[in-house]
Amino acid sequence: MAALNHTGVSHTVFHLLGFPSLEEQHVWISIPFFISYVIALLGNSLLIFIILTKRSLHEPMYLFLCMLAGADLVLSTCTVPQALAIFWFHAGEISLNRCISQVFFLSSTFMSESGILLVMAFDHYIAICYLLRYTTILTHKLIGKIGVTIFLRSYGTIFPIIFLLKRLSFCKSNILPNTACKHIVLAHISCDDTQVNIWYGVFVLMSTLVIDVVLNFISYVLILRAVFHIPSRDARHKALNICGSHVCVIILFYAAGIFSVLTQRFEHHISPHIHVLLASVYILAPPMLTPSFTGSRPNKSGTR
Repeated sequence: MAALNHTGVSHTVFHLLGFPSLEEQHVWISIPFFISYVIALLGNSLLIFIILTKRSLHEPMYLFLCMLAGADLVLSTCTVPQALAIFWFHAGEISLNRCISQVFFLSSTFMSESGILLVMAFDHYIAICYLLRYTTILTHKLIGKIGVTIFLRSYGTIFPIIFLLKRLSFCKSNILPNTACKHIVLAHISCDDTQVNIWYGVFVLMSTLVIDVVLNFISYVLILRAVFHIPSRDARHKALNICGSHVCVIILFYAAGIFSVLTQRFEHHISPHIHVLLASVYILAPPMLTPSFTGSRPNKSGTR
């Protein structure tokens, strides 16, 4: 499993280490991974089944929740089983093509979740401020268009990364200090110029996730302003409860993702297993919390 460092050799097989320097603790580390995955798998699968089989739940809030649960299943399944294989069986070997595929699905699904969380903030705003017009504004046709837009934005933006990685040769090392393949990690072990990869990564980050964060913030500023203008205390409390779990997931999702990116930029000053820990948080935590989004809508007294 030793790394090959011969100049001119481009590796086609890599070895994922899991948590670097904590290999002896992998069995214990696997426990929260396994529990989180089982909860996410069962919770989100059950949620999707219930929403799809009950016609009374075919309303915007639950349809967006179904999209988020589906994205959570993809996000968890494309990473956690592989991490468990590393922890339990030391099976960290992965081919280049499979590694790039994982980068694509992990990045595009993460971006899809970001888009869905933003749409859910818009959904909460409409539900609280314009409840009587809720179903006329968020029609099934509009929801379908929103879903397609999120899909096209996510997969279309990440698709060029496949070719940006394919053009590189990897001669520095074939050891990846992580539980999953990441774009920036592969770029770091390339012996070619990776400026295009780095700048495209910055472009993707700024044009999608940063904009989503700003729009989420604006949405909840408007929501809070509307909530505190509701005359009924009970309706105000109910409206705040509706948004509470969503705000917690947004903070956890974006904070872990942003800190993970920042630690990769300043990797020489931060312990390697901290990188992996932060990257694992936004893969494990949001899928577990998605089923908590279920709840009731404010009644008519909750509108302005």
